[in-house]
Amino acid sequence: MVFIVGARSKKHYMLHAIIPHSAARNFPLLTVAGLLAVWNPKVEFMPQQELDELQLKLLKTMVYRLYNFSSFYKERMNAANVTPDDIHTLADVTKLPFMTKKDLREYYPDRLFTVPRREIVRYHASSGTTGKPTIVAYTRSDIEMWSESLARALSSIGLGPDDVVQVANTYGLFTGGLGFHYAAEKIGAAVVPASTGNTERQIQMIQDLGVTAMAATPSYMMYLGEVAEKMGVSIKDTTLKYGLLGAEPWSDKMRDRIQEWLGVTGINCFGASELAGPLWSECDHQCGIHIWRDICLLEIIDPETGEQVGPGERGEMVLTMLQKEAFPIVRYRMGDITTMETEKCACGRTHPRISRITGRVDDMLIIRGINVFPSQVEYCLHTNPEVGNEFQILVDRKGYMDEMMVKVELKPEAFTDNILELNALRERISSRLKSSLNVGAKVELVAPGTLPRFEGKAKRVVDRREI
Repeated sequence: MVFIVGARSKKHYMLHAIIPHSAARNFPLLTVAGLLAVWNPKVEFMPQQELDELQLKLLKTMVYRLYNFSSFYKERMNAANVTPDDIHTLADVTKLPFMTKKDLREYYPDRLFTVPRREIVRYHASSGTTGKPTIVAYTRSDIEMWSESLARALSSIGLGPDDVVQVANTYGLFTGGLGFHYAAEKIGAAVVPASTGNTERQIQMIQDLGVTAMAATPSYMMYLGEVAEKMGVSIKDTTLKYGLLGAEPWSDKMRDRIQEWLGVTGINCFGASELAGPLWSECDHQCGIHIWRDICLLEIIDPETGEQVGPGERGEMVLTMLQKEAFPIVRYRMGDITTMETEKCACGRTHPRISRITGRVDDMLIIRGINVFPSQVEYCLHTNPEVGNEFQILVDRKGYMDEMMVKVELKPEAFTDNILELNALRERISSRLKSSLNVGAKVELVAPGTLPRFEGKAKRVVDRREI
């Protein structure tokens, strides 16, 4: 059975079929005379009471499994004086202890994993704050959950079998590229696995293959427009209509510029390597990013007190992944500042939405989609014996691309008038930073005593970007 559930625009309608939940995960996207279908209607339009019951069941199952089969989580729960028998309602999630990035570092590489090694089918990694990456493991079910979540997201935009999705996110240890790749294939779209860089070729593929959607960082989408103009190509005249954009801060002003200049609708996407890479996005109504309740339990807390705040109130995002097998995440403090809306979306979906991320509670920087911590830079710099105690990070946006400069004070005995020696040292430090951070940084070597000193906390970062 297929019927209309809500208008997508004046010319299009969103359709869905009522099907058993057990079959929904494998049910193909419905298209009738060009009209669009929802990927998993049973879940996406589920009434709130049923979502509450489903989420509580998943939470209790997860807590029971972790308490009985994970020494890490059992120790944490015992320290918090909580057992699986204490979880009676969704509000009881606050009895569970928080997780932070520190836990991922301290239990590197695999002491947080909760399945036998033979059940792991994939590893991904992100840059770490002390030179070690964050390692995330996946079972087959984890990868299915990841692609299912993003398949719903892409379908909510209106993408389907008639689309060609070009993925200009990194493929490899980082999760961005493969997340969009699998989700696009899952909804029946064709995929162009372009990865990053080679911008002229990216533009050629858009023209030659009729690409309709592109996954990228917002700054790269703007850069692509610049390169296209130099080639004499107007992106507005191509088939590209959607940008699946995220992995770095961007504003509504930048979204408007992308729409006006390139004719591309910028869709805000969200995820993190600790969770499973890109997982969620806005729907085509663009009134917040949908967070699927059967996959994730979302909280917004006061970053100072740790107490939950109400809908519409700004705070730190905390996420519990309810179905992850290999690398569970429980009450993970993301560090991102946002708000949550719980009212049903204009598209009819009943899951909560988060607003655009407006800041961080820590000192993390995002440079071209890569997380960079000042402590990570410091750790790398001090592997060089010539480097002194002071450094400073300056971040600018040149055109539409982020650029990072690291000013480094040298020890008195290392500072010299020999330009060749200084250039060789600068190149060595720059190479080590790029290897450690996975993003390039210019390096400026300065004399001892040159950089500013502070009586209190040192100001290591000067961010001069305007997003």
